[in-house]
Amino acid sequence: MSGLPYIGDLEGLVPVSRAVAVLEETLASGFDPEQAQARTAAPAGQGEFLLMPAAAGRYAGVKVVSVAPGNPARGLPRIQGAYLLFDGDSLTPLAVMDGLALTSLRTPALSALAVRHLALPTASRLLVFGTGPQAWGHVLALREVRPLERVTVVGRDPGRTAAFADRCRALGLAAEALHPDPAAPGTASRGLGDLVASAVGKADLIACCTTSRTPLFPGKLTRDSATVVAVGSHEPDAREIDDDLVTRATVVVESRAAASSEAGDLVIPLRGGTITSGHLAGNLADLVTGRITLGGGPRVFKSVGMAWEDLVVAAAAYEEWTRQEGP
Repeated sequence: MSGLPYIGDLEGLVPVSRAVAVLEETLASGFDPEQAQARTAAPAGQGEFLLMPAAAGRYAGVKVVSVAPGNPARGLPRIQGAYLLFDGDSLTPLAVMDGLALTSLRTPALSALAVRHLALPTASRLLVFGTGPQAWGHVLALREVRPLERVTVVGRDPGRTAAFADRCRALGLAAEALHPDPAAPGTASRGLGDLVASAVGKADLIACCTTSRTPLFPGKLTRDSATVVAVGSHEPDAREIDDDLVTRATVVVESRAAASSEAGDLVIPLRGGTITSGHLAGNLADLVTGRITLGGGPRVFKSVGMAWEDLVVAAAAYEEWTRQEGP
């Protein structure tokens, strides 16, 4: 254990396009996400630990994630963690990796994989809710699979939202920042709502990357040709998209089992009887292998994050790190 390497630069080892590819290869090879082990949660202090073990092929691994809701007020990330990769046969530890960097890479890559199969080939207008690492990761990942030209970002903090738009412009994208105006909070709220509604109605792609526990926008405003990815929540009582959108949409999930227990975006309308379990078009393996028929309305991909995704990307990072290090 004393010589166990720490691998931090995951994005340098596995560019997002490569992460998309290894995730797709895994699903196309016959891997069944319905059989993947579920995450477990354990209380810890003022938050919780999430334990995400997985084993497949030559490797096994576990991600330990801490969720501390009070951390943003301390200037610390709400979510932190580490990943431990093992040899699949002997279960010998091989490497430790930055768990937050791994999550920030694999989640947008998974969304990009779904978008590759769901969105119109010409989709060029992206609307992003959120200004954190996941939101930025989705800009980078989605431009790998669709010809993005314009990004509109919606955030709570004016400075962070404006800075996010500036980063998009640095990539050569047209960008607009939508945020409350602290100088006129009473009128800004109504004005911001109108601007967001307009942006929703124009967007080809919508990425929901927030900690919101209630829907971010009226789903009825979403275009029939739009694709929405929702990645911000993994709790059965939290959601970023509403019943109207879910009811109209072709809905794809990572796995039915994970979605039915963790995805509040779907659990809430299922509980309320707005939809039934038969409304889900299928899982990501069904999508990748062509077993889903897309309807005429919006398309939705709901992600809660699964341990097999971490393992696939971590294994690719380790193999590239080993290749670069040499014998």
